[in-house]
Amino acid sequence: MTDLPVNRVTMITLGVHDIGRSRGFYGALGWEETRAMDGVVFYQMGGMVLSLFRLGPLAADQGRPGAELGMGAVTLAQNFRDTSEVDAGFARALDAGATALKAPAETFWGGYSGYFADPDGHVWELAYNPHWSLDDSGRTVIPE
Repeated sequence: MTDLPVNRVTMITLGVHDIGRSRGFYGALGWEETRAMDGVVFYQMGGMVLSLFRLGPLAADQGRPGAELGMGAVTLAQNFRDTSEVDAGFARALDAGATALKAPAETFWGGYSGYFADPDGHVWELAYNPHWSLDDSGRTVIPE
């Protein structure tokens, strides 16, 4: 048995109403599909995977056919190296069809961030945190 860290997430699945619309949205953000099969789309994100899965089939896959899945109180976040990257990412999201929730601005914690919702209402935060850094692969590094 391999000793894997317990505090890790390897895949995030977003339930979506219209897979075509969601593919178009994430494609317009510049995301490249790694694989698509049986109505599910996968995006490789470093050591993680993001998937888009239609709501009805997702409920059935969870063993809850016919369940009405909600969007939940979750925020997905993407960190950037500076405020100009946050602004550019935010503008790109709006151009792709995102709904602005909060324009990027200085934060109470000393950073800079803004929020948008994708076409299904999934909330994303785009942020610059001067207290953390990003390594060469874009992974967030929290100092000890």
